[in-house]
Amino acid sequence: MDKGYARHYGKIIRIWDLPTRLFHWSLVILLFGLWYTSRDVMTLHWHMWLGYALIALLLFRILWGVMGTRSARFSDFLAGPVTVFQYFKGLFTGDGHRHPGHNPMGGWAVMIMLGLLMFQSFTGLFANDQIFNRGPFARMVSSSTSDWLTGLHKLNFDLILIMVGIHVTAVLLYWLLKRDNLILPMITGRKRVTWYGAEDVKFANVWWAVLLLAVCSALVWAGITYIP
Repeated sequence: MDKGYARHYGKIIRIWDLPTRLFHWSLVILLFGLWYTSRDVMTLHWHMWLGYALIALLLFRILWGVMGTRSARFSDFLAGPVTVFQYFKGLFTGDGHRHPGHNPMGGWAVMIMLGLLMFQSFTGLFANDQIFNRGPFARMVSSSTSDWLTGLHKLNFDLILIMVGIHVTAVLLYWLLKRDNLILPMITGRKRVTWYGAEDVKFANVWWAVLLLAVCSALVWAGITYIP
């Protein structure tokens, strides 16, 4: 494909593999479920089980970010501060580099969200509702420590909601101002690009993802079942 054809007609390339897409939308569903089940003490039991599912999912994403498809790997989208600043400046000047996957700013947004979710999962393991339910590791710490971690658990969820709001706003702005639809590729796995040199991403074997997810799920199950 020559440069003129790419600029005028575009090219559809494969960018997001099935495991990455399923992770993204499963995370959306889990976050909604965790928010909904946290509102009523009678649904906190379900809240805990959804939390365990979230931990398994996060562990999988970390492994997939190291051993999965190139576009999902952290090494593919994490950039230094100079690159991030240049990309940010390019948003206003129009000379920013093209990124079919995560751009330098979006890559760090992903890492911040993963960090917040990991912290949320960690504090949830030690949290309690002061009535019926408590995390599987709450008995391993004092009641005051458990209460403190419960407070952090609630505060951190507000930070997660803020990050979700920033993410949704950024996606809408890219769509409205830059005519760059970031939602559809995360559904279909394919994206239309209009610059020269973009090629299909070679996807990792989906069964490799299934194995990693099974291992992560088994580790979470063993952790909440057998660790005293």
